[in-house]
Amino acid sequence: MNRFLGILTFLTRIPVKANIEFDENFNKGMIYFPTVGLILGILYFLVTYISTELFDSYIGSIIFVLCGVILTGGLHLDGVGDTFDGIYSYRDKERILEIMKDSRLGTNGLLAILFLVLLKIGFIYKSLDMNMYYTTILMPIYGRLSIAFASYKSKSPRKNGMGNVFIGKINKKQIAICCIFTILYILLLNMFFDFGLKLMIYNIIFMIVLWILIRIYTKYITNIIGGITGDILGCICELTELIYLLFICLGVYI
Repeated sequence: MNRFLGILTFLTRIPVKANIEFDENFNKGMIYFPTVGLILGILYFLVTYISTELFDSYIGSIIFVLCGVILTGGLHLDGVGDTFDGIYSYRDKERILEIMKDSRLGTNGLLAILFLVLLKIGFIYKSLDMNMYYTTILMPIYGRLSIAFASYKSKSPRKNGMGNVFIGKINKKQIAICCIFTILYILLLNMFFDFGLKLMIYNIIFMIVLWILIRIYTKYITNIIGGITGDILGCICELTELIYLLFICLGVYI
């Protein structure tokens, strides 16, 4: 339980008491990534549902994004800004890593965060309009699953960094457990929201698509800076959530 609470405290700003020890066994808590996503998703759903009932879908979608920022402390959005500032500055490896470590936000990072937030609001608004509230729960589950996927067989270009407690520290068994948890949560949510067999299968297919996309993206980043960082993991989490919303909206439309 303490290991789970440690992961929950690390990935969110949910006020729980836990002693986080970054020892050699801390990485074993990575199997709880989808569960952390589920907890975040349930909170997102409750806040979004109440906001939508009180106001409308548009206001509900804005409050949904705001809720995500508050509950995670903007941790992953910071990763988006640093990643786009550094990777897409098209400098050499050392300079890119310096830029990513810089606390100041550049034009690339600002634009990336701006459009990511706007697109999230748009897709969530579309989801709420189609009464697909389950996306508010599954989205953060896939976001945290993506961190586990990206960490598998990866390496860090830095000796020290927050991401180093995860990067390259997860094995096949732990990946399998994360996937099993994710599928289990999809089944449970289908029982509650009754979105049907086709969409349930579609959500499971997304997990396979996500694995392929992340392996391609991490290889691309590794070719540039020699590995991935904590900022890259945060960026991947945010991009995964956006891609999931796009994937589901397209699937339902088709």
